[in-house]
Amino acid sequence: MERRNAAKDAKAALLEKMKAKKDDPAAEARRAERAAIVAAREEREAARREAAEQAKREEAERLAAEEAAKKAEADKLIQRMVEDEAARKAARDQRYAARKARKGG
Repeated sequence: MERRNAAKDAKAALLEKMKAKKDDPAAEARRAERAAIVAAREEREAARREAAEQAKREEAERLAAEEAAKKAEADKLIQRMVEDEAARKAARDQRYAARKARKGG
């Protein structure tokens, strides 16, 4: 029976201690400090995420620009090949016309 009373008294003392802590200005200051730390941590994480997203966007833009430059270079190469082929055909046609004119036909 005495053990039960001791446990009951301990629980009551613990409850009283918690109630006292709840109203304690120092405990309130610690809670506010912890809340400020959590808020600062969340702010840093948000800034870090934003920086990572910005870096991702910049990388995507850089890759798109590189791809566009490669495509432009390929298009330029194709255009040069087409022009060279047209020049070869024109030279061939001119030789053919000259040969035909020499033969008189």
